Amino acid sequence: MKNMTTKNSSPDKPCAVCPCMELCPLDSTMQIIGGKWKVPILCALHQDGTTRYNELKRKIRGITNTMLVSSLKELEKAKLVSRQQFMEMPVRVEYSLTSAAGDLVPILAQLANWGIKRHAD
Repeated sequence: MKNMTTKNSSPDKPCAVCPCMELCPLDSTMQIIGGKWKVPILCALHQDGTTRYNELKRKIRGITNTMLVSSLKELEKAKLVSRQQFMEMPVRVEYSLTSAAGDLVPILAQLANWGIKRHAD
C-alpha cells in the first residue's frame, strides 16, 4: 500500500487508483476475495479445516449450489483453496485452505477487528 498514495493522500489513506502502476494491487486482491461468498467460504474452511462439499454448504447459510461451486472454483484457480477428489462410490470431495490462504487469514482477522471497531462507533 506504500505505493498507493498521491500528494493529497497518506499511507494511511490510500487512493482508489494506484498512480505508479497500471493495476492496483489492492484492487487485484479484492477481485480474488471479493463478493458475497468467498470470505465466508475461507472463514469456514479456516475454522473447520478440511471440509466436504455438503458440510460446507450446510455451514454457509443462504448459499446456493451454483454460487458455492463457482466460488470454490474461483478460489481454487486463485490457489487459495485446494480440492481433493477421492475415487469412491459415491465420489467424495474435500476442500481445504492452501498455504497462500493461510497467509491471508491474519489479514482477514485484522479486517474483522476493524469492522468491530467501526461498528462500536
